[in-house]
Amino acid sequence: MKFGDKLRLQRKKMNLTQEGLAEALGITNRTLGNYENGVSHPQNRKIYFKLAKVFNVDVNYFLTEDEEFLTAAAESYGNRGQKQARELLQQTAALFAGGELSEKDQLAFQLEMQEIFFESKNIAKKKYTPKKYRKDNDGKNDGDLR
Repeated sequence: MKFGDKLRLQRKKMNLTQEGLAEALGITNRTLGNYENGVSHPQNRKIYFKLAKVFNVDVNYFLTEDEEFLTAAAESYGNRGQKQARELLQQTAALFAGGELSEKDQLAFQLEMQEIFFESKNIAKKKYTPKKYRKDNDGKNDGDLR
């Protein structure tokens, strides 16, 4: 079951309106509607934790592997990164359309691809971000002479 379906199911179980739930989460009705219709996912992980609290479920109920990957991509690399991550998931799903690999092997492949995605983004960030804009572990620019 996809995130939007789970969200709608839980909301209806608790007899909550979209407006009421949106207010409890601190988001707009339109945003909640987009979540339920599968148009978008929360970009901020805090929303998942708020949902878990409102519905008294474990946060992992809402965070499947794909949704967690999309959220992490959005937090790290913005909308463009999330779009690229979604395309990677779609391409990976298309690769398995023939059904030759076991479910376990498919999951292992997807997780490896997700790891490669983040490694590649980090390498590109280091390679193409001018030195004066890079941050070191202290939060200072690498180019600072302090």
